[in-house]
Amino acid sequence: MNADKLPSASPDPTAAPAPAGKPATPPADKSKFKIFLLVGQSNMAGRGAVTAADRAGDPNVLVLNKLDLWYCQGEPLHYDKPGMTGVGPGYTFAKLLAAKQPGITVGVVPCAFGGTTLEEWDPAAKKAFYPPDNLYNNAIRRAKIAMKSGTLAGILWHQGEGNANKDAGTYAAGLAKLVAQFRKDLDAPDVPFVAGEIGTFIYERNPFAKTINEQIDTLPALVTNSAFASSEGLKDKGDRLHFDNASQKELGRRYFDAFFKLQGTPTPTP
Repeated sequence: MNADKLPSASPDPTAAPAPAGKPATPPADKSKFKIFLLVGQSNMAGRGAVTAADRAGDPNVLVLNKLDLWYCQGEPLHYDKPGMTGVGPGYTFAKLLAAKQPGITVGVVPCAFGGTTLEEWDPAAKKAFYPPDNLYNNAIRRAKIAMKSGTLAGILWHQGEGNANKDAGTYAAGLAKLVAQFRKDLDAPDVPFVAGEIGTFIYERNPFAKTINEQIDTLPALVTNSAFASSEGLKDKGDRLHFDNASQKELGRRYFDAFFKLQGTPTPTP
């Protein structure tokens, strides 16, 4: 299942180009600038319709834009497929985290790319989505740029639609291997990793989608300091593939809750 190549996933006329925003300077104290890497495929990149309110930036959330510069900007965060990018879960997560921890600035590093498989996130993958780098190398490169200014605090992952096939039962093992590689190459052996379930609405047309979610749910048993964010009850945007605006934001809240539970401090969503 290639998320952004199905006929139902045609460009959304309400999607906005990546906002220009304005240049921003991270805090001088690196410990007060918490970096989060956003990786995966289209639902992490964001396909929810963008409203005027979504385009407004939060002064406590900085985004590493496609030029590798820190900007204060709103949605959409990603730039993988102009004309298709929209609201994803990452910005809501970042705003909730910044509100929960006064004095902290959150930096997000968007690296997701629609229509990709777990195998295409392998460090040795030949396909170059960001020439001359592949997906993984691009994410590592950008994360290291961000870490010059702050501290890596977590990795948020949403992917699986592209692996909803007869081999879905091996997904957890492959994802666990990828997590280990991220932690090794970023010199962050204990960095929290939160994976989001894919939409349950996909079950109607792909029986392997449920297996993917079952695999994602086993991640905490395979990988230390990891968790998953449930997609139960979330709605699609009409294509039975991508979350709508409200569900993307709710998923961001669930990432937030899962992240705090990993810290040993269960926190009700504000």
